[in-house]
Amino acid sequence: MMRSILLFYCLLIIFSCVKPPEYSDVPYLEFRSFSKSTMNQGVFAEDSLTLVLYFTDGDGDFGTLATGSEKNVFIKDKRTGEVFREYKAPFVPEEGAGNGISGTISIKIYTTCCIYDKDTGIPPCEKSDEFPSNNLTMDVYIKDRSGNQSNTVTTTPILLNCR
Repeated sequence: MMRSILLFYCLLIIFSCVKPPEYSDVPYLEFRSFSKSTMNQGVFAEDSLTLVLYFTDGDGDFGTLATGSEKNVFIKDKRTGEVFREYKAPFVPEEGAGNGISGTISIKIYTTCCIYDKDTGIPPCEKSDEFPSNNLTMDVYIKDRSGNQSNTVTTTPILLNCR
């Protein structure tokens, strides 16, 4: 009985001395996964997948209030270099002295069009037997409420079916 009480107090002392992780005030981002590796091209919501990211933010000021309109997750299509999706992550409240946060972000991404070389004469989104697929790779970054921009992560390629 006395040993278990002593063990309990030792564990209590050890765990009370553990410091929370220290993250940079500039958000950090990692690409984790896609829910699948292929999508059918389309103009509307014909197909989708889920993008999973891991993030940290040392000052914990990530996310936007429900009443706010600021976007804070940005996705670029590497085929064009243009931002083609922007999202608003929910507000994460700041708490206590150590506001560092980390977690995963899951985003449903709807399909996009296949893009062909200009010399083919095939407009985007057209079905093509000659060019049955595109590789779609994305660059992703986030911004916190202070305006700090994270590193940019590049996803693995998604096979976009053009037929």
